[in-house]
Amino acid sequence: MKGTAHQPSFDAFLLLVGRLNYAWTNTESLLIHLIAGLAEVDKETATVIFLTLNTTRARIDLVERLSKLDRVSAEERDPVLALTGRIQRQSALRNRYNHCIYAFDPENGNLHTILMRIADRKDTLKIGQSTPLNDAAAEDIETAISELTAINHGIWQVIAQFGYPA
Repeated sequence: MKGTAHQPSFDAFLLLVGRLNYAWTNTESLLIHLIAGLAEVDKETATVIFLTLNTTRARIDLVERLSKLDRVSAEERDPVLALTGRIQRQSALRNRYNHCIYAFDPENGNLHTILMRIADRKDTLKIGQSTPLNDAAAEDIETAISELTAINHGIWQVIAQFGYPA
C-alpha cells in the first residue's frame, strides 16, 4: 500500500522535485527547435512564439498542429507526435508536485501533498486530494526524470534528422 511505504526526508524529496523541474523545463524548451523546423522560421522567431504561448499545453498544441500541416510528411510528423504525446503523459505528475501544498501530518509527521485543484463533479466538489510523499512517490518522480531525459534525446534526434534549427 502506498501510504505505508518508507518516507524520504523532505529535503531529499524537494531535491527530486527540483530535478524533475529541471528535466521538464529543459525538455520543454526543446519545443522551440520543433516550432522553428515545422514553421520554417529561425530559432529567434520560434523563441518569441514559444514565449508568447504561456502554457505547456498551448506549446504542445502548436507543435502538433504544425506537424499536421499537409506539407509535413508522415515520416516527419509521426516522431514529433510520438514525442509530444510522451511529454503530455509526464505533465500530470509534474503538475501534481508543482501545483500543490506540501503538508506535514501533525500527529505522526508524515509528509503529503494537497492538490490545489477543484474537481467539479456532477453534484459535488472534491477539494484537496492528498498524496503521501513516500518511496513510491519518489520512485515515480525518478521514473519521470528518466522518461524526460529519453524524450529530450528523442527531440534532439528529430532536430538532427530533419535539419531543424539547432
